[in-house]
Amino acid sequence: MPKLVQNLAIAFLGASAVCVLLLCLLGGGIWLALALLFGTAGYHLEVRLLVGRAYDHWMGNRADLNQRWYQPRPWEGKLYRALRVKSWKDHMPTFYPDEFSPEKHTWEEIAQTMCQSELVHETNILMSFLPLAAAIPFGAFWVFFLTSLGGALFDLSLVILQRYNRPRVLRLAQRRSPRRVKG
Repeated sequence: MPKLVQNLAIAFLGASAVCVLLLCLLGGGIWLALALLFGTAGYHLEVRLLVGRAYDHWMGNRADLNQRWYQPRPWEGKLYRALRVKSWKDHMPTFYPDEFSPEKHTWEEIAQTMCQSELVHETNILMSFLPLAAAIPFGAFWVFFLTSLGGALFDLSLVILQRYNRPRVLRLAQRRSPRRVKG
């Protein structure tokens, strides 16, 4: 999947460049609209890849599972029930399925990967709103806002998924190695 997303990002950014060229040669608002559409889509895909690579470099799928940030909050269970997470969680994409495979990693390693993934998606939520700055020179605020909101909501669903599943994974890790993992 990473290669597909990378290729799509390149294709969208290339299409945006072609539309800018056509705008310069032919004029017309349609080329500007298409350039903004393709450019914004390319940005949203590429930034997610870059943020993920940065966290891989900094953390290497190793996180302190006892940090307060990763601990479940008392209100989360009610939120997950209200959002019916259990009914949709199995339909969400997994970008790197091997990183979450119990055949290839311990449950503790999977929990650490989940922590890193949570941070990646939380950062992506913030990065989703950077294109709003493009509304200043180009206008079309609502186009930038709606694409940013869509990207942020997608990443938020993945944060929810990581936080929903992590306590279960930690319980499995504790059963395997009760002295090593606290949760």
